[in-house]
Amino acid sequence: MKRNLILSAMLIVGTYAMACTNFIVGKKASVDGSVFVTYNADSYGAFMPLYHYPAAKHAAGEMRKVCEWDTGKYLGEIAEAAETYNVIGNSNEWQVTVGETTFGGREEMTDSMGIIDYGSLIYIALQRSKTAREALQIMTSLVEQYGYYSEGETFSIADPNEAWMLEMMGCGPDRTKSKERTVWVAVRIPDDAISAHANQSRITKFLDGRYVQVKMQDLQKKYPVNGKKPVPNLMVCSDNVVSYARAMGWFEGKDADFSYNAAYAKPDFSGRRYCEARVWSFFNRFSDDFSAYVPYAAGIEKDTKEMPLWIVPNKKVGLQDLRDAMRDHYEGTPFALDADFGGGIYEMPYRPSPLSYKVDGKEYFNERPISTQQTAWSFISQMRSSLPREVGACFWFGNDDGNMVAYTPMYSCMTRRPKCFTEEGIDDVTFSMDNAFWVCNWVSNMVYPRYSMMFPSLKEVRDSLDASYDKLQPEIEVKALALPTAEERIKLLTDYSCQKGDEMICRWKRLAFFLIVKYNDMVVKPTDANGAFERSQYGHGKRVQRPGFPERFARELIKQTDTKFLVPKEEKK
Repeated sequence: MKRNLILSAMLIVGTYAMACTNFIVGKKASVDGSVFVTYNADSYGAFMPLYHYPAAKHAAGEMRKVCEWDTGKYLGEIAEAAETYNVIGNSNEWQVTVGETTFGGREEMTDSMGIIDYGSLIYIALQRSKTAREALQIMTSLVEQYGYYSEGETFSIADPNEAWMLEMMGCGPDRTKSKERTVWVAVRIPDDAISAHANQSRITKFLDGRYVQVKMQDLQKKYPVNGKKPVPNLMVCSDNVVSYARAMGWFEGKDADFSYNAAYAKPDFSGRRYCEARVWSFFNRFSDDFSAYVPYAAGIEKDTKEMPLWIVPNKKVGLQDLRDAMRDHYEGTPFALDADFGGGIYEMPYRPSPLSYKVDGKEYFNERPISTQQTAWSFISQMRSSLPREVGACFWFGNDDGNMVAYTPMYSCMTRRPKCFTEEGIDDVTFSMDNAFWVCNWVSNMVYPRYSMMFPSLKEVRDSLDASYDKLQPEIEVKALALPTAEERIKLLTDYSCQKGDEMICRWKRLAFFLIVKYNDMVVKPTDANGAFERSQYGHGKRVQRPGFPERFARELIKQTDTKFLVPKEEKK
């Protein structure tokens, strides 16, 4: 069976396309009743700001131009909605969040005639949706009407009450053969569960009785999300999701045996080791024993137990748990990056791209962890039904690799952005000391090559900012709730978010200057308990410390060089 998995080429060649990670936490699986969605936008060098689409009214007949999110290529026009809502990042004023990861799938299914790409679809849906279900309906109906331009995609779609996972592919560019535009399926993640996806289609069998199938138009009527009865495991899908695979010769058998990813994007080695291993690492954090799925995540054995779409965690998940998960490098697992020589002298838990390389005609690979150097921005979206919508949606944002930045609170109601998170006069080849993307990348790229030496200094600042935000969150929200109108609450939270953004970049600049001075020329200049550089009695900086090789690297170097660098013993006279 011929199959071209776009993902493999995308990850190995290292193109401009995304290679991202999403986590989902249901409201009964979280510590405080929040629904969470996280996202790493891993974009291989692309500049990305904190997006803002202000709320607006539109005249009848007004059209919206659609340009591909990744490239800016003009794709066409669609009818504009009469009203659009305020969007900050990937969250809107109604506490709806949408994230994504690209899985590629069958090359022949890509619709080059489509008008809406996956990135545009996200922000159009956020501008038009008050609930996750509404976003789901809008996204699927838009691509049916206008065509879906992108490769296979998995979307996280959530609001303060529930979360869904949607997988979507086009039906090819040939309109003469079929009027079908897309094949898609969406599954509701149980409220007491967590889920994840990372560039590999994850929905397998969904017609075998595990889910209650319902038509989109009947969702709210039959299974109201705020009803008295618990919502069952629900599923909605396109009418052609099975028949299209049959017609193409990709599936035979009973509908109950149909698997979405087996038909359209079956996991191969890259889909499992580069992608599903990240999901495994997330689940492993919240499971008593997830070792049974190591062979599947490792990607080498063919007949292995595939991972579930979601699990019920062994503890309630909080904001800090998600920060830690987004900063993961497989520490303490069979895929750990700190157990070999690849990290270099300073034991860097990162590896250079592309993911595979050849030596003497043989192909080898690097691990691909959740935390990766090519992240343009990362977020943790927090949605809370217990609060007014202008207070409940807190969009925790970092403009670089999640391991290397603090997650700064940006409330989704805010009507303006901190200057540091905008795109004003900045792009992927234009540096600015006033822009968070570039200042954070500057700091990160100092730390990467001397990770074990310099990262503790970054971590101290990062964690202190995270802790300060956690302390301030209940205080600012109490103040907001005490205000009599939504407009006043919005102003307060806008001012607060902008203030935190301004303070963050100021602190990161100070960190940059500190790192340059403290670790200049691969030595360490002494500092006191307050971080001030110590001076000698004559006013100069105190004598530097020269740490030399970490012991593990020194042992490996000697192992490889034998006695080449052995200092000879002097003969006694």
